[in-house]
Amino acid sequence: MASGIVVVKQYERLVILKWGRLESVAEPGFRFLIPVIYTGRLVDTREQVDRVPTQKYITKDNVVVDMDFVLYFKVVEEEAEKSVLNVADHRAAVRALAVAELRSIIGNITLAEALAERERIQNELQISLDENTGRWGVKVQGVAVNEIDPPQGVKAAMEREKSAEAIKTADITESEGQRQSQINRAEGERQAAILEAEGERQAVILRAEGEQQAQLLRAQGFSSALDNINQVANTVDPKTMSLQYFETLKGLGDSPSTKWIFPMEFTSMLSGFLGMGNSNQQDNGDGNS
Repeated sequence: MASGIVVVKQYERLVILKWGRLESVAEPGFRFLIPVIYTGRLVDTREQVDRVPTQKYITKDNVVVDMDFVLYFKVVEEEAEKSVLNVADHRAAVRALAVAELRSIIGNITLAEALAERERIQNELQISLDENTGRWGVKVQGVAVNEIDPPQGVKAAMEREKSAEAIKTADITESEGQRQSQINRAEGERQAAILEAEGERQAVILRAEGEQQAQLLRAQGFSSALDNINQVANTVDPKTMSLQYFETLKGLGDSPSTKWIFPMEFTSMLSGFLGMGNSNQQDNGDGNS
């Protein structure tokens, strides 16, 4: 308790009591308290950091774990008198409450949950403290759980479980990789077969088209040759054609196995040829006379 001349700093509030009753809360500045009549207590309104030492907590599955954490809190300026009138030592009260609340939280979760959900534990502890420290004029601004340490035997079992899980995951990954490799290889072979078949099909089509084009060109050549022969034949004298015909027959007749079969048209051709011969003789006779 303070009396007499008191200097209240910027981050402090002075709770003044008169004859033991609350008189007022003084702002920063120079204050004079009449001894015996007035007494005062300075309250620090800055944020406080309190590290709670490691203690043992029991989880829902009866595993004892060692935990330590840090509290961040401050006295609300507008409620500074509560930290003096409602609790003897608000700092110790907040720490004791935090330990009790943390025991309750850890007792409702398993070890696995405690290790995996540290942030959830911190949030639940902060909310629970904030709901209960308002009567002391204190605002809990944060909780940080530093470490959750299970017994050595439990840690060894967890390490073995992690190793087994890692091996299992590696085996699954390797198996999946081999399966995917086989799928990729089969897909590659299938695509290669498709491309090869497509190439063969195109080759067959090209060969067929080439053969068709060659036949077309040959047919066009034969047609052109026949046209040329026809044009030449049209310009040749019929008598010359008949003479050429008999020359051909003569060549055929040189063979001892040749049999002669004359078509009906042969008579008309022969008569024409004989007529040509008579005409030539008459022309010669006329010349001689």
